[in-house]
Amino acid sequence: MDLMIDKRPAETVVCVAMSGGVDSTAAAILLKEQGYQVIGLTMELLRPPYQPAAESVRDAGAAAAKLGIEHHYLDFREAFADKVVRYFTESYVRGLTPSPCLMCNRFIKLGLLADKAREFGADVLVTGHYADVRVGGHGAELHRAKDLVRDQSYFLFGIEKRNLDMLRCPLAGMSKEETRRVVQEAGLEIYKKADSQDICFVNKGKYVELIQKLKPDYLLKKGDIVTAGGQVLGQHNGIINYTVGQRRGLGIGGGPIWYVLRIDAVKNQVIVGAHEELKQTKVMIGDVNWLGEEQPAEAEFEVKLRSRQNLVAAKVRFLPGKQAEVTLLGDFYGAAAGQGCCFYQGSRVMGGGMIL
Repeated sequence: MDLMIDKRPAETVVCVAMSGGVDSTAAAILLKEQGYQVIGLTMELLRPPYQPAAESVRDAGAAAAKLGIEHHYLDFREAFADKVVRYFTESYVRGLTPSPCLMCNRFIKLGLLADKAREFGADVLVTGHYADVRVGGHGAELHRAKDLVRDQSYFLFGIEKRNLDMLRCPLAGMSKEETRRVVQEAGLEIYKKADSQDICFVNKGKYVELIQKLKPDYLLKKGDIVTAGGQVLGQHNGIINYTVGQRRGLGIGGGPIWYVLRIDAVKNQVIVGAHEELKQTKVMIGDVNWLGEEQPAEAEFEVKLRSRQNLVAAKVRFLPGKQAEVTLLGDFYGAAAGQGCCFYQGSRVMGGGMIL
């Protein structure tokens, strides 16, 4: 495995973000087998009332011991609570649809952790992401993984360029089955471990309960469910229970099929309409992060506006203040404020921003 740096493996210090899961463990195994100086770094992120992660932390330590590599625990609980969990809860209260994984990768996994890796003298930081980092004449480039079903490049568009230059993702060309086999052949029982499906700090997807625990002063106020024209169709049970594109659980059945078009936190309203009303041609984004070379004034890309949605052709016009106007050239329904918009040029991630 070529980490694309001008050093022999035995002289190269590699910090691996070891979460205790299959993917990051496989990355550590592969690098250890190739003779790199591997240091495992495990982040402690969660504290009550979040779901405890003690089992994963223990698994990471056990894997490092089995592999015979140096291993350190890092207490990032305060930073995680501030940059990820607080962002998540406050976004919902403001009527947004947050993407906490984007914030975690930007500020924690490939932010604070990259800084710690530098303190350990690392040449490279390795994660178990299914994404492809290639090094060219202008530094590192972020590309989609070979397995597009598992590709996680969308979640990395917000990282700083200097941290991308340090990042390597050895699983880019592998399938999940191949990854599990690497861990199994190393004699580690965690090869059987199931993939994580939910947000790590939300117990069984019950995010409303978490918000109520963290913000006890926030009341679930009832309000109107209205059409775009202002017609009142019913009442909602608190805006944090709704998200753009939702059609189930609205409590206004017996007529047309309604979809949530947007949420107005100021008026405490959920605005609904027909599916066709979800279609958008222009999307404004902010907090733009550019990962290419010189940023153009305008360019054509394929964009992804939610992690599980298909790419859509678009023209992007960059504006002052790290903002951009995205004109969609293909059909897209339900762009949600608070989600990320990632720019692709072929397989390469050129950057992205947050939908306003």
